Amino acid sequence: MQTQLRKGVLEMCILALLKQQDSYAYDMVQTLGKYLPISEGTIYPLMRRLQNQQWVDTYLQESSGGPARKFYRLTDLGKTELQSMQSQWQDFANSVNHFLNKASSHTGDPS
Repeated sequence: MQTQLRKGVLEMCILALLKQQDSYAYDMVQTLGKYLPISEGTIYPLMRRLQNQQWVDTYLQESSGGPARKFYRLTDLGKTELQSMQSQWQDFANSVNHFLNKASSHTGDPS
C-alpha cells in the first residue's frame, strides 16, 4: 500500500518542492529522500513527464565543482496544477480520515 500511495503523491511533492525553490534532480532526491523512499532512477523519468506536461521547465546553471547543472523550475501551469492537486489531496485525506475516525470510535456494539 505504501508504494502505491508514494507513486500517487510523488508528483505533487516534487511540484511543492519546486514551488519553494528551483532545484536539480540529485538535490530533489536528497531532500525528498528524507521523507519518502526515492531514487535517481525514479526522478529522471518523472521530471521528463513533468516537462512534457509543461508543469516544469529547465535551465542550466554553472557549478563551482564541475559541469553545469540542469535546474528545474515550476511553471505557471505547474503552480495551477499543484493547487489542484493539493485541493484534491485535502478532499481525499479528509474522506479517509472520516472513515478511520469512525472505525476508531466504533465499539463493536451492534446497537
